[in-house]
Parts: sequence; C-alpha cells; structure tokens
Amino acid sequence: MRSNELLLYAYGQIHETLHRAVERLPADELTRRVGPAANTIAWLAWHLVRVQDDHVAEVARSEQVWTADDWVGRFGLPFPARATGYGFSSEQVEQVRVPSADLLLEYADAVHDRTAEYLRGLSDDDLDTVVDTRWDPPVTLGVRLVSVLSDDLQHVGQAAFLRGLLPRG
Repeated sequence: MRSNELLLYAYGQIHETLHRAVERLPADELTRRVGPAANTIAWLAWHLVRVQDDHVAEVARSEQVWTADDWVGRFGLPFPARATGYGFSSEQVEQVRVPSADLLLEYADAVHDRTAEYLRGLSDDDLDTVVDTRWDPPVTLGVRLVSVLSDDLQHVGQAAFLRGLLPRG
C-alpha cells in the first residue's frame, strides 16, 4: 500500500463516520447541547469539515470549497468566510445552526471529494515537502495531513458519541 492510499482510506473512514453521526438528524438535535458549554453535533461536523477544507486547500494551493462553491452563502453563518471554528467561544458554537443534516453532509461530500482528488495525486516523496516554516521543526505535508486526520477523528468521534446520547424515537 502506498502512503496516499493509506491517507485516502483514513480520510474515507472519517467521512463515513461523519455520515453515520449526522444523517437524518433534525435541526434541533444537531444543535442540542448536553451541557451549557458543550459542543453540538452541528458545530463538530461543520468545524471538522471546515478544518479539512482549509488545510487541504492551503497545501493544494487551491481555493477552499467553502468559498469556491458558495457554501459560505448556503450556510449563512454569522462569521467571516475564513472562520473554521478554531478557538470559538461557547456563544459562537451556539450560533452554528444549520437547517438540515443534508446541508452539512453535502458540504462534507464536496470537501471529501476535493481531498480525495488531491490525495490520489500524491507520491510518497511529496509527503516530505515542507509546507509550513512557522513551526520548529517546519511542518511537512505528511505531518499536516496527519494533523488534520487527528483533529477530524477526535471531532467525528465526539459527534458520534453525542448522537448516541440522543433519545431513540
């Protein structure tokens, strides 16, 4: 197995788990909080996809799906277009409201397709390319892609856990 095939598989696992965590949930369940400052399924899903979109677009040197395909307009959230949810306050998390699970998953599908397209074109040598010199040591493409995987895995697991807490109807 080549490295890009392993990355494709891992990002695919995130995508599949996200679908199971979000699909068919009504808007009120997407934004239900288990505690006063807890994250919601809507925020977790939106944030993990936004981070993937932002970071993969940066290393691919392409425009984010969020702006290129006007997902920013379709969501209509009260944040700047560049917002990914990183560092959001509890009040900002509360403002991530979406009309449907379908909207979240359609955006997730578009980002996953773009990510998969990018990953399919990578060679093992590409993963050693330095993509961020603001850190010590500088960040390679491989490290950046695994960092996004780590963040996304944590958030998709949290979303799946929250879905499991919802009453079964």
